[in-house]
Amino acid sequence: MAIRLNLRLRRIATAAIVALAAPAAALAAFPDKPVKLVVPYTPGGSADQLSRVLAEGMSRDLGQPVVVENKPGANTMVAATQVARSAPDGYTVFLASNASMVLNPMLYQRIAYDAARDFRVFGIAAELPLVVVANNEVPAGTLAEFVTYAKARPGKLNYASVGIGNPLQLATELLKSRTGMDVAHIPYNGSAPALTSLMGNDTQLMVDVISTSLPLVRERKIKALAVTTSERLAVLPEVPTVAESGFPGFRAATWFGLAVPRAVPQAEAQRLQAALDKVLKDPAFRGRFEPLGLVIQAPRSQAEIDAYVQEDRQRWGAVIEANHIKLD
Repeated sequence: MAIRLNLRLRRIATAAIVALAAPAAALAAFPDKPVKLVVPYTPGGSADQLSRVLAEGMSRDLGQPVVVENKPGANTMVAATQVARSAPDGYTVFLASNASMVLNPMLYQRIAYDAARDFRVFGIAAELPLVVVANNEVPAGTLAEFVTYAKARPGKLNYASVGIGNPLQLATELLKSRTGMDVAHIPYNGSAPALTSLMGNDTQLMVDVISTSLPLVRERKIKALAVTTSERLAVLPEVPTVAESGFPGFRAATWFGLAVPRAVPQAEAQRLQAALDKVLKDPAFRGRFEPLGLVIQAPRSQAEIDAYVQEDRQRWGAVIEANHIKLD
């Protein structure tokens, strides 16, 4: 009888140990199925290329496929809304940007998600630097010279952008406020017509992403006056920063990162972050994108990521409020 009781007690104890170990085993198993990376842009662009290489690298570390799903529409809001409403289990990841996490919530009067409440940005993967470019006929070889030229002609010069509320327009308005220039805004439907207007001298100035302006700068069809990063770019080493040009502290860039719904458990978010950080440290990954003008970021702690996003919100919020920009 005693032997039978001892055996029963052992079985109960074993079952209890297994039950206690089950949550830890389940946690350690994440992910145990493919992860979906929702990209709010069409295939083929720089953001899509970045996403696919990130997905490939993270797949190796996670031991599960990371599958890219392109979901363009409504200036990233279609994809952002979809991810915000997805199951908070770590299996749906969003290619976040300052458009989706910072600008859209401040610009649009009707938006179906709250970036700060609905998302956790767990990594900043790359910054896409901006460059200040000018028409070749403008008698200014530096940003300081252009500012002097513009101030002597208030309201008579134009700047091109790819649309109202776009990061490029906001960056130009930020530049105007810092330099005191009075330059009129001419919006275009895309970078190609905007750059055509610049080359044709219909507009004289533009703040553009480095990837689209770089070929024209190299072909001497437009000229680069300054870059908006805190340091000079390897692809344009002779072009000074805006800060070096007499406007200290100026910095503006678009960025791409990864985010999950805010309710995703911390352990799953940290596992995804570790996989992303491993890719960001890979020299081959950095070498692939930096010649295209993307500045791959070093891994940050969660506190540093939160501070980075909050600083971005403060910077652009001031520009939006000062210019009374609201979109339907």
